[in-house]
Amino acid sequence: MSAHLRTALGLAVAGVPALPLRVGKVPFGNCPTCAKNVCGGRPNMKAPGPCTCPNPCHGWAAATVNPGILNSGPWVRVWREAAGVAYHPGGAGLTVVDLDNAEAIAWARASLPATRIVSTTRGEHWLYRGAMQSANSVRSGVDIKSLMQYARWLGPGNGSMAVLPDAVRALAVKAPSTARRAPQELSAPLGAARGECPHRTPTYLDRGIAMAEQRITEAREAVHATVYRTFLAVLSTHGRCGCLTEKHAARLFTAAQAKGESPRHCTDAWTNALTTLGLSHV
Repeated sequence: MSAHLRTALGLAVAGVPALPLRVGKVPFGNCPTCAKNVCGGRPNMKAPGPCTCPNPCHGWAAATVNPGILNSGPWVRVWREAAGVAYHPGGAGLTVVDLDNAEAIAWARASLPATRIVSTTRGEHWLYRGAMQSANSVRSGVDIKSLMQYARWLGPGNGSMAVLPDAVRALAVKAPSTARRAPQELSAPLGAARGECPHRTPTYLDRGIAMAEQRITEAREAVHATVYRTFLAVLSTHGRCGCLTEKHAARLFTAAQAKGESPRHCTDAWTNALTTLGLSHV
């Protein structure tokens, strides 16, 4: 039995769907019967019709917690050729924030709750309890891997796993194609919210605002969507305890307008973010 197969079986016992990876850190290609998905795919891919193929086909959807499948004849042959092991985070109720460089790691440390961390070749995987839609390039060097996606298994990591925060969910939300009309004047945005403050020190908030300004400033495309997602992330992290002031909002609006956004779009994006998070009544 190969070391990769032993790892996969251990993951399956723990309830983590596993699959083999070939050289290049990608799943094995579909077999001739399933080439170009002519078989209809697998039910958990939301494709028409079931797939009865006994091979590890269909990318992430091949991941399984069934030891009998992992250790079956067609799979054992593939495991002998495998260069690594992957898993389906969403199938295990997990979300992986894939941080590809030092800048992305610095952003996560300043903006996200501490959680379990797995070291990777170029950066870190931050693991959270809870599944969500996956999304690539939500900001420079940051991908989200959860439902309908796979991640390399690089070990259990270190630290306690935290619950998936709204700040991560917000990263995958696309800006509405047509923003709702909103007032042109922004009053004190969240001054009435007085929940318990989880932010430890004022420096945490200031650093978060600075990182948000930087994200907007560095946007090279999809500026509308970037502005909305940034507002959503800031409000999801800092919007319920009354820490945000007009000064903080003005800094974000200024950064957005410097990228060519109109005052109306800024206000609409802020209002839409408040509504999405259930804070519009404030």
